[in-house]
Amino acid sequence: MTLHPLLIGDLQQHFLRWYDPAQWSGLFIICDTHTEEHCLPVLWQKTGLPANTPRIAVTPGEIHKTLDTCQRIWSAMFEAQLDRRALVLNLGGGVVGDMGGFCAATYKRGVGFVQIPTTLLSATDASVGGKLGIDFQTVKNAVGVFQNPAAVFLDASFFQTLSQRELYSGYAEVVKHALIGAPDLWAQLRTRTHLNGVDWNQVLRDSVAVKITVVEQDPLEKGLRAILNYGHTIGHALESYFLHTSEPLTHGEAIAWGMVCESRIQEKRRPETVGAVRSDELEAYFAHFYPRRTLPTGALDDIWALMHQDKKNQSGQIKMSLPGQNPLELTWVLPEKADVAAVL
Repeated sequence: MTLHPLLIGDLQQHFLRWYDPAQWSGLFIICDTHTEEHCLPVLWQKTGLPANTPRIAVTPGEIHKTLDTCQRIWSAMFEAQLDRRALVLNLGGGVVGDMGGFCAATYKRGVGFVQIPTTLLSATDASVGGKLGIDFQTVKNAVGVFQNPAAVFLDASFFQTLSQRELYSGYAEVVKHALIGAPDLWAQLRTRTHLNGVDWNQVLRDSVAVKITVVEQDPLEKGLRAILNYGHTIGHALESYFLHTSEPLTHGEAIAWGMVCESRIQEKRRPETVGAVRSDELEAYFAHFYPRRTLPTGALDDIWALMHQDKKNQSGQIKMSLPGQNPLELTWVLPEKADVAAVL
């Protein structure tokens, strides 16, 4: 399977070469109120697109990645009179990319869209590979489709608009890619205790190359692509659990500790599959970037129930996908509730 064009570097250079107005009947922009303020002016300046291009700015945050917000987006697309030759530009983080792509892929049975991620998290993860969706009944990405964008533009200059916490959130996915398929990248990252002075364009190339390799081999997640969910079985459950509290976790914070917890369970359940990076090393490394959150009493039952909603599960059995001893080697681990209780 050939993926969409993936263009890393200055948006001004790449978008103007790629975009052919004659190919599309109109444009529509999906952003959130944060990217409307901080990133949309950059888009105007770099692309030369007209500032009166129809758009909708949704409320930011994972808690708003819902059908209600989709209805607002679809209504705005109808009001803009978009036909099936229109092009949607998703300008934002993972929520905008997931939800905007989902709305584009389902509007009139599908219109073209491009992803212009503005966060490190969406640049390394959500924007690449064609997974689109929304959350439903507190379960992350429970409703969605596979649909490739027409193109993805990765311009690291947008990262200048991010807080340190948001940048760290995306960094967890960079580390994940390194651990599952890029030992040389991990060798570079493992000595870092901060993200000052990072060459983000090079990091994007090295990190995204892992995901592209996996997705090209398994576009619909029938096998190997599940390795990209390392840390996500427990991580998504933690993220969903804290989402409706006064102190939500970022995706990266949840996934980082999910990787630590799942690696510990792997070391107990399937020690013969464990590679060179142990859970203790991961925990010490992630402590530089992510605070460890204490779970309230009684949270285990809720988290275990959320893990039972994970899309990798089969016949009621929770399945965690972890890296093996070699790059891009998938290992399955089937945890019991007691295993999860021991590592949370």
